[in-house]
Amino acid sequence: MNQTQSPTDDNNTKPTRTGEKSTEPEWITETTNGEVFSVRSAYYFTSKQKCPGGDYLLSAAGVDWLKSSTKLDNILARPDNRVAHALRKAQSLGRSQNGFIFAVNFHIPGKEHHHSVLYFATEEPIPSDSLLKRFMDGDESFRKERFKIVSQVVKGPWIVKAAAGQFGAFLAAKTVRCSYHKGPNYFEIDVDTGSWPILAALVRLLFEYSRYLTVDVGYVMEAKTEDELPERLIGGVRLCHMEVSSAFVVDPQPRRQHALN
Repeated sequence: MNQTQSPTDDNNTKPTRTGEKSTEPEWITETTNGEVFSVRSAYYFTSKQKCPGGDYLLSAAGVDWLKSSTKLDNILARPDNRVAHALRKAQSLGRSQNGFIFAVNFHIPGKEHHHSVLYFATEEPIPSDSLLKRFMDGDESFRKERFKIVSQVVKGPWIVKAAAGQFGAFLAAKTVRCSYHKGPNYFEIDVDTGSWPILAALVRLLFEYSRYLTVDVGYVMEAKTEDELPERLIGGVRLCHMEVSSAFVVDPQPRRQHALN
């Protein structure tokens, strides 16, 4: 899970998975296929059936693996954050004026604080009646009941697959401590993995076997009523053979002239 290459600020298009041209700028990158995840179908509340996740609402824009002497909150507000920097640069050149970043920052506490940050982005306005928009504009109680993390260990030792099974799908804020940060062109969720001992133990196990793991991680807003079905994945990524020691060291006091890259 090394840092991915910095997004560019070009508006050039690139082929999608179907071979067609995408209108997304190159600073927004592609990710794994949403079909690997199952979500609640249009008839879930009567049949309990799930269906493949399909296309994501947002596209993957990068993954960072960071280390610092202190906890890093509200990473997208840092002047040295490379993904936010890429969007600002694009906008300064008159591009991506509607660009929006959604980030999930997993905080892993310890003698040294590690952070796995997954970035997603879009060039299109998020629909005002969508669950994602309601979540970002909602209060603490609404957010607690909606943001769901889905995952699966695709490749790895049986002991890791067995331990991770209980976290195949769970509402983040009902399990661990979460905080939220909203900016003019971003929304960030900070997830404290150390706030629940069972999850903290799983993370330690993942560290131990990280070089041998392939893990899919996705995010979805949980539907509570029929008119909110079918569920739609916000985004997802595949993390492969993470090298824990490769974390990029971040200064707790960011300097504006240096970007993470």
